This record gives sequence, structure tokens and C-alpha cells, in this order.
Amino acid sequence: MATRKDHPYKPDYAVLPGDSLAEVLESLSMTQADLASRMGRPLKTINEIIKGKAAITADTALQLERVLGVPASFWINLERNYRDALARKKDQERLKKQLKWLRQFPVRAMARLRWIRAKDGVEQLQELLRFFGVASPDQWGDVWRRAGVAYRRSRVFESDPGAVTAWLRQGEVEAQGIRCAPYEPKRFRKVLGEIRGLTLQPPDVFHPELVRLCAESGVAVVFVPELPKLRISGAARWISPRKALIQLSLRYKTNDHLWFSFFHEAGHILLHGKRSVFIDDGKGSDGKEAKANAFAADSLVPPTTYDRLRATSRLTEAAVLRASREVGVAPGIIVGRLQHDGILGYDQLNHLKERFAWAPTESEEAAA
Repeated sequence: MATRKDHPYKPDYAVLPGDSLAEVLESLSMTQADLASRMGRPLKTINEIIKGKAAITADTALQLERVLGVPASFWINLERNYRDALARKKDQERLKKQLKWLRQFPVRAMARLRWIRAKDGVEQLQELLRFFGVASPDQWGDVWRRAGVAYRRSRVFESDPGAVTAWLRQGEVEAQGIRCAPYEPKRFRKVLGEIRGLTLQPPDVFHPELVRLCAESGVAVVFVPELPKLRISGAARWISPRKALIQLSLRYKTNDHLWFSFFHEAGHILLHGKRSVFIDDGKGSDGKEAKANAFAADSLVPPTTYDRLRATSRLTEAAVLRASREVGVAPGIIVGRLQHDGILGYDQLNHLKERFAWAPTESEEAAA
């Protein structure tokens, strides 16, 4: 996961530059009228600067430096910090009226996963805006309303847009840290054959290799934990014309589901246009979903091998293991497909599947 830089402390009060100017004048026994005469400026302008009604410009700062002996950089920085503090205070007042926006997001789960930092109130809202890379809740609505049209095939997007967009956004954040070659479909098809062999490897081996091979083909692959009550196994979309993104959640925690999800999303990337975006919640039933399912099934277990297994009168563990060695794919994947198609019961040969789990977060380790 990409790390986030800490933001410097910003005070919630504004130091009026005019107060400092008045103190300097008093120390020099100089009146506002004296300063105005020495600077060649109207007395009204000096008075407005002291009261904060007029800003200290770069030209004014240079004149103050010559007349008062205080560096121009001091006045410029003082004015900049004052205006920045005023803007932040005004922004906070506006955001206080938008705190209801937070309710649609699983902020506690996001903080536990370290996607955002744990905050409260306006600070939490600001943290969430930084996470999404938008200036305000209104801009979040504009950005993700457009995304909602693109994701219209998924009912899960409509039912819980806050959680879905948070999960999708984390995928984008992590994908930004993966350097990819320009997308090349022929290269991607070729590496899928190599990736099938990775199904026989443990996660510490297949994960980095999967990411590397796909990146060389122009596809970023990220594993993002599923948020509570968000039943998504994967997503496929384009984050630029030359970079695709496959995002996986490890929803079912077994190797047959994980690898089917990956090849399903790979099918979307290869078979469908760059404007197409897909969220896989297991309920898709249109033609594109059917094609992606077929692509995944045939890529993992070639039809000739699978047809032979289907024709076997009594499927045994030995038959599954032979087929696994023949096609170079994990036996649990074959079991999962046979169970899905009703050829094996869901209580049969499950010991051939591999189970995965997310590594605990730092906070979870500390609590253990």
C-alpha cells in the first residue's frame, strides 16, 4: 500500500500582520502618518493594512523593508500565513455544515486498514477528502456520480456507493505506485499462460510475480481488503489509455475463487473496450460477464481436459491430481470448477483447496 505523508501543523487562528506593523512603528516612535509619508502612500492605505482590510503586497513589503529595516520576506510570510489561516478557518466553518457526508463511509474500517488516519469531526472529513483527492463533498459527488454511470451494471455500487468508492479509490491509490509498461494485449495474453503456473505457488511467491508480469504488459494488479458488508471479489477498469487495473479483494479466501476472479477480470480487460468498467459482486448476468466467466474457466482448465473430467464416471482425488499436473494448475481450482458445475458436491475434495488470509494490520498485531 502506498504510504501517506503527514501534513504539517496548521494553526486555527490568524495573526494579523497589521499588529506586527503597529508594534514596529511604536518601537521606532513613528506614526502611521510618518510611515505613509516615507513610503509615498496614502495614510488610508497604511491604516487599512494595520486593520487587516488591505493586504501587504510584494511592493509594499519592499517599501517597508527600506523604511523600517525589517526584511521584505518577513512581511510577505506574515501576510501569506495570515491569509492562509483565514482561508482555512472559513473552510472549516463550511465543512462543519457538511459532516453528514461522513456517515456513508466506513471510516473506522478504513482507519483500521490505514487507508486514512483516525480523526474526528471536521478533521476526519478533511482526511477523507484528501483520500479521495477532491476539494469538497460536492466535488466527490461530481466525480463519483460520473463513475456511477460507468458502474451501472453493479447493484452493489447503487446500494452502498460510499463503501464501494472507498474500496475502488484505494485500488487507484495503490495502482499509482506500480510502474507499468504501455498496455500490450498480445503480451498480456502470453503472460496469462505463465500466471496459470503461479497458481501452484504460495502467496509470498505468486503475489510479487503476478504483479511484475502484469505490469510488464500494462496491467496493474492490486489486492485490496474488502470492507465490511461490501461483497466484491474484483474489479476491472482503465485508469489511463495505456494502463489497466485489476483489483482483487480475496473475498472467498480460497485459491479457486481468487484465481477465477483474477482471470475473470483479465477477460474483461482483453475482451471489452477501454471505456468499460466492471465490479464483480457475483451477480452479473449480462453477455460481457458470461464471456469473462468463460474466458476465466477455459484459461485455467482447458476445455479438452475439463471435458474428459466431466466424462469420468467416478471422479477421484487421483483423477483431479492427474489433471492438475497435466495442465499445470492448482488442483483446488479444478475442484472449485467441478463444484460450481454440480459435478462434485461442495463437501467433496475441499482439502485440495488452499486457503488465504490477509496479514494482520499493525493495530491488530498490537491488540493481540
